Amino acid sequence: MKVGGQAVIEGVLMIAKRVSLAVRKTSGEIVVKDLGSVRFPKWARVPFLRGFYSLFISLYFGIKALNLSSEISSGEEMKSSEKFFSLILAIGLAVGLFVVAPIFLTNFLIKKEDEFLYSIVEGFIRLGLFLLYVWIISLFKDVKRVFQYHGAEHMTIHAYEHGEELTVENVRKYSTVHPRCGTNFVMIFLIVAIVLLSVFGALIELSVWTRIISRLILLPFAAGISYEFLKLAAFFEGKGWIKVLYFPGYLLQYLTTAKPDDSQIETAIVALKQAVSEKEDNTDHQVKEEGLELLG
Repeated sequence: MKVGGQAVIEGVLMIAKRVSLAVRKTSGEIVVKDLGSVRFPKWARVPFLRGFYSLFISLYFGIKALNLSSEISSGEEMKSSEKFFSLILAIGLAVGLFVVAPIFLTNFLIKKEDEFLYSIVEGFIRLGLFLLYVWIISLFKDVKRVFQYHGAEHMTIHAYEHGEELTVENVRKYSTVHPRCGTNFVMIFLIVAIVLLSVFGALIELSVWTRIISRLILLPFAAGISYEFLKLAAFFEGKGWIKVLYFPGYLLQYLTTAKPDDSQIETAIVALKQAVSEKEDNTDHQVKEEGLELLG
């Protein structure tokens, strides 16, 4: 069974048979929340469409888990208005930084008449801004802890996929990088977007605002294509020439993941055990750090 996951604030989200969130409180206890299960309708299994649906599911549960983890770790409940404005701010930042800014920066470098070259330069500027953004946030202490939980998530999934008993000792043997990581998807997506938008730019001449709109429309198509490349790479397990698809994402994962401590690995184990469980558990419960083995 394939398992997915995300690092959140002081915790890990795991997606398998169940969607499970485990967050460690400052008291040392792990709060576990069962967020339900994922259903894939028939249309969402169609190649290219499934990538867009998977991205939607990841974003939906990711945002939900991020808000919950923030509340659990801080002990303060967020107001609905705060959650709404945080979401709007995040969307606005993403569109402004990775869609609008590359277009305006490219205007200073390339003549608009050469749409093909314009789109290529714009794509590389977008890639550069993304890498710069990741590097800058990696310098913050709180983000570094999230990256440690990201590493714990990958290591735990590795152990599970290799049939290991989920203990800290077994998990610690594995790498913090994983071929199905969303970081790999993002890197493939950025490269595919450069090619797709360059071809589109060579066919149609656009103004600044129609160019922004076209990027927003074409990005979901780029996401669908990128997901198929990621599936292809996973099928061949990164062997032979297919390593080319993994290589950029692997390099970036060394920045977006970090070696976790034992408590972070324990949190990831708790989340994964709940996620692969057949049993639905709608009650929130807490696990003391020293009582982890009772979960098995």
